[in-house]
Amino acid sequence: MKTSEAGEHQESRTHSEVDVDVRPDDHVGVVTFSRGRHNYFDYGLLDELASAMESMEGRGCRSIVLRATGKHFCTGADFVGDGPIRSGPRHLYDIVPRLFRVPLPIVAAIGGAAIGGGLGLALVADFRVATASAYFLTNFTRIGMSQGFALSLTLPRLIGPQRAAEMLYTARRVPGQEALAMGLCDRLAEQDALDDEAFRLAADIAKSAPLALASSRRTLRADLVEKVEETLRHERSQQDPLKETRDFREGVQAWREKRLPDFQGV
Repeated sequence: MKTSEAGEHQESRTHSEVDVDVRPDDHVGVVTFSRGRHNYFDYGLLDELASAMESMEGRGCRSIVLRATGKHFCTGADFVGDGPIRSGPRHLYDIVPRLFRVPLPIVAAIGGAAIGGGLGLALVADFRVATASAYFLTNFTRIGMSQGFALSLTLPRLIGPQRAAEMLYTARRVPGQEALAMGLCDRLAEQDALDDEAFRLAADIAKSAPLALASSRRTLRADLVEKVEETLRHERSQQDPLKETRDFREGVQAWREKRLPDFQGV
């Protein structure tokens, strides 16, 4: 992980996938992750993201911008065996509650797609700034899987149970303008102004009294982490047996080949 403060302090780690830029004049920390064109995540990347965002309060930040390089914000986990979702006995769902416990408000900059677990990562944030060409999609049922990353909780909490059910059951793509109308994102920006708009919102948040801001956020999200942990346990209990089915193998293969899956219910 690279870290820079006001462009003066630099430290690096081999094979870094997460960069941190602290802007002390605005009290904003910018966390950037990079995993190629699609920004697939795995246990290690989520662990780095959690550690980076957990460090921001101690660096004098009052808000965070979460952004990605590549074509898409994040297209979730690339399901090849258990490699992407485990580190020894640890499961990536052990990391997700840490993301929700980050004490500072988070603004996510969404360019391209937020798909599956990538949408779950986007909903960790308090706000989402997206482009008109961005889109949001829950592809779980189209790969023979039920939803995860606490989307069973966070998606209906944000857009209501009916719209959430439609997205989860049909895997319908929701483009930026529609996402804004339904509350899935909060602002739209031109592609070349996405980072600036996300930073502007984070800087505006950081102008608030820090103790009052923290108190307000704690009150709004008081029960969220506990419910996230409970939801993740239930989601995993549903997902694990589905990963052993032929439909799951067919769904993943069809998704990679960009064709309709031939599900058999086995």
